[in-house]
Amino acid sequence: MEAPPKSDVPIITPTDVTEADGLLFGFPTRFGSTKRFGMMTSQFKSFLNATGGLWRTQALAGKPVGIFYSTGSQGGGQETTPLTSIIQLGHHGLIFLPIDYTFGDGMFETENVKGGSLYGAETYVGDGSRQLTELELAQAFHQGKYFAGIANKLKGTPYGARTYAGDGSRQPTELKLAQAFHQGKYFAGIANKHKGSQ
Repeated sequence: MEAPPKSDVPIITPTDVTEADGLLFGFPTRFGSTKRFGMMTSQFKSFLNATGGLWRTQALAGKPVGIFYSTGSQGGGQETTPLTSIIQLGHHGLIFLPIDYTFGDGMFETENVKGGSLYGAETYVGDGSRQLTELELAQAFHQGKYFAGIANKLKGTPYGARTYAGDGSRQPTELKLAQAFHQGKYFAGIANKHKGSQ
């Protein structure tokens, strides 16, 4: 796979992520995914597959999550990679936090080749020899700072309520109504904490 030698960067386990106030994952778009390009890597998917116990207990629910990524080319999945990843992360009740257009004018650069989208910082690696541009590095720095600010505000909040209506005749149970009330209260709390972070 032409992977570089292992570095001395520590490797996290699925249980390690429960200690984090927020999760900012980075990965490339290739290495054996079912469509090869435009999907999360098989290594990251394998990591998520090992989080079944965390999903069962919703241990990650309410934590913000973001992603940054790399693609081989401009058409190599710079938007489908985050979109397919969001689905997986949403099952944990994680709150996906894109950078949206908060990076300002850098989001609209058209004169130079630049990776990145409203979903997260990104770079094009080509054959592996291309280095990140100053603009791509600035976007990545912005994402980290923006993400950390919101993660700090969201620290310790719970998440999630839903009910299944079937054909529409099923009424929510008292527990589901209580969850919906809790979710409304939770959402209002997030909105209040988020004020002024833009």
